[in-house]
Amino acid sequence: MFVKYEVILLDADGTLFDYDKAEANALEKTFNHFNLKYKEECELKNYRALNKQIWIAYENDEISLEDLRIERFRKLFQNNGEKIDLHEFSKIYLSLLAGGIYLISGAEEVCKYLFNKYKIVILTNGIREVQLSRIGNSPLNKYVNQVITSEETGYKKPDVRIFNYAFNKIGHANKKATIIVGDSLSSDIQGGINYGISACWYNSTGEKNRTGLSPDYEIKDLRELLKLL
Repeated sequence: MFVKYEVILLDADGTLFDYDKAEANALEKTFNHFNLKYKEECELKNYRALNKQIWIAYENDEISLEDLRIERFRKLFQNNGEKIDLHEFSKIYLSLLAGGIYLISGAEEVCKYLFNKYKIVILTNGIREVQLSRIGNSPLNKYVNQVITSEETGYKKPDVRIFNYAFNKIGHANKKATIIVGDSLSSDIQGGINYGISACWYNSTGEKNRTGLSPDYEIKDLRELLKLL
């Protein structure tokens, strides 16, 4: 049955923006800034594993976003003999990450198309200053009605309260006319299911879904949304 949607909630990292590329670039440049030895296959691999664990802890309310900024680097350097100012390291890293405007293939085309038909809201768990900078300086900015971050709301996906906040902010109440599109089963899809709205899983890598969650739609390329919606 065809559903007439009015609001599209879009995730940012891994859905519209190539976060992996921005992350790799920012980490290498931050290491260089502090004159630290950097090998992508070692430092980046370790950082990504640690960062993933800490973001999951954040989603599960086990760590604050403020502590997350430092904890991932504390763990990364805990066996490093050099004395590193972790707060300064995090500050430099985030400033470089905020400048990493690398779009997923099809993101601009899709947002431009959707903007003419729906209210477009970016709903992200990412750090506010990073997300606002990247979105604001990207070609997507003119195709987005609202950007809402977990830091702004005090809640994060998949918590239903971030969706309540978003609905109140944009003055929207019809759950049946809303769909969330994102790459994360644990935050985007789980959040959509929790809140009772449609959910579309952007699965660009062909990952197996072993979560037991059942998104309403699954796409491998963002441009599939042009036919789906």
